[in-house]
Amino acid sequence: MLAAAVTGFATSLSLILAIGAQNAFVLRQGLLRAHVFGLCLFCAASDAVLIAAGVAGFSALSGTLPWLPAALTLGGAAFLLIYGAVRFRAAWAGAHALAAAGRAGSQWAVLGTAAALTWLNPHVYLDTLGLIGAVSTRFGDASERLAFGSGAVAASFVFFFALGYGARLLAPAMADPRAWRLLDFGIGVTMWTIAGGLIAGF
Repeated sequence: MLAAAVTGFATSLSLILAIGAQNAFVLRQGLLRAHVFGLCLFCAASDAVLIAAGVAGFSALSGTLPWLPAALTLGGAAFLLIYGAVRFRAAWAGAHALAAAGRAGSQWAVLGTAAALTWLNPHVYLDTLGLIGAVSTRFGDASERLAFGSGAVAASFVFFFALGYGARLLAPAMADPRAWRLLDFGIGVTMWTIAGGLIAGF
């Protein structure tokens, strides 16, 4: 069971380490020190739900609902293009707000953005329902699959809370408005790159 848990932890961590739309958003909120706990908890809990579904064998959901992948792709791409444009605008205007959490959005607005970045991202379904679900089939015993899923969920919680609260270590460097402009520009590029990949593969 320990081997299954370690495999689950390593598999999940390797999939979420890449800087994507969700991770960039968590990083930014961590730097702003705004609604970090709720955001990290939401992202990790969302992953937990999807991982549990993948391990339980619901990776065939897209086969049952053939329209789902296309809907998620178009919806996710549209949202990423809009959010990327917002970050490009912030970079152009120099609208950094390290000391003003009030301008970082309300908790509900932050969670709403996180929900869109999470649940409208087709890649999250591929990673959790697809890849993690597929790897879990290596373990035939139910207790081993549970250990695998628990390890995968633990990796998600460790990663998001480390990212959200670890971002504070960068706070001194982010006191410079130019650093915020570079961050917002980088986030905008990330969002549009992901959106372009979704559209190109549609």
